[in-house]
Amino acid sequence: MINEIPQYCLRAYALFFSKHGSRESFKQADLEWIVGQSMRKKIFSVLLKAGWIVKESRNSYRCIEPEKVVKGLVEFKVPELIKDAEKPYAFSNLSAVEIWSDYSYVQRGMEKSPYFIKILKKDLEYWKGFFNKRNIPNYVKKGSTIGEYIILIPVKSVAAVDKGGLKVEPLKETIAMAKENEMFSYAYNYMRNKYGSASA
Repeated sequence: MINEIPQYCLRAYALFFSKHGSRESFKQADLEWIVGQSMRKKIFSVLLKAGWIVKESRNSYRCIEPEKVVKGLVEFKVPELIKDAEKPYAFSNLSAVEIWSDYSYVQRGMEKSPYFIKILKKDLEYWKGFFNKRNIPNYVKKGSTIGEYIILIPVKSVAAVDKGGLKVEPLKETIAMAKENEMFSYAYNYMRNKYGSASA
């Protein structure tokens, strides 16, 4: 999984790639005369964790190709990352329609990929920290940016069921919402056909 990196790490990656490409390995010593030991360790730690370089052996590394890095920055990460959450949540609104309709309705593309997530009001700071730590932009009730982002919807209580390892608003609520909007008619019919009387 590729994540964004600070500018000082971007410069180090640019240096490594321009000198070694993606096939030739290099060592931390490449930065020896440029930055101190603690900064070297930090740079390599960030680049490894963010997926921009890989470890070849105990003390050698190799760059990931820039094309893979760029594509990785706009990959969908949220459905996998949220499985590590320790607080209650439920994918809601259009995100619930996507999940319950087995993605027969999809609201997202690489350029804009919102997720609507209901959370407990008391857990708002936890969720902001959870997504900030993972470099996923997040907003309360409304907002927008390029790529993946989260719209947090604070509520007093969260009703959720498990669907494919994700916590989602119950089917009945999702179908009722889809029924009210003509744009979701295909997803609405898909859910009614798939779940039948369970959706009523």
